[in-house]
Amino acid sequence: MSHKERMLHMVLFEVVALILMAVAATYIMGGGVVKMAGLALSLSLIAMIWNYVYNYGYDKIYGVDRSKRTKKTRILHGLGFELGLMLVSLPLLMWVLQLGFWTVLVMDAGIVVFFVLYAIAFNWIYDSIRAQLVAKGKIAALV
Repeated sequence: MSHKERMLHMVLFEVVALILMAVAATYIMGGGVVKMAGLALSLSLIAMIWNYVYNYGYDKIYGVDRSKRTKKTRILHGLGFELGLMLVSLPLLMWVLQLGFWTVLVMDAGIVVFFVLYAIAFNWIYDSIRAQLVAKGKIAALV
């Protein structure tokens, strides 16, 4: 994937996630659409910044050659990322939603589960559409 396509992939991933999360949060929490969309956008920005900071630090510690990382290293990487993101996002969720720690912790765990499933589905759909476009000659195979 080229840098441009990687950026497109990231933006599409976040935009679709924002829409899904804002709609779901509005329905589940009964909050205003603007409030829930703002919260979803804030969490998205926090996740993108955390993604950059965490992975930059991780690469500094474990090296940039990802092909040599073991299954255990990859699992610890993913868990560390999600736990760190939860530590950063919990206070924001508690403040905006005016809910207690345990309630927000359970909600945040639900968000993590959602994003695992969403990432699998999104990437599967993206890759399928991309393969069709490549087959039809609409985009280059290594774009």
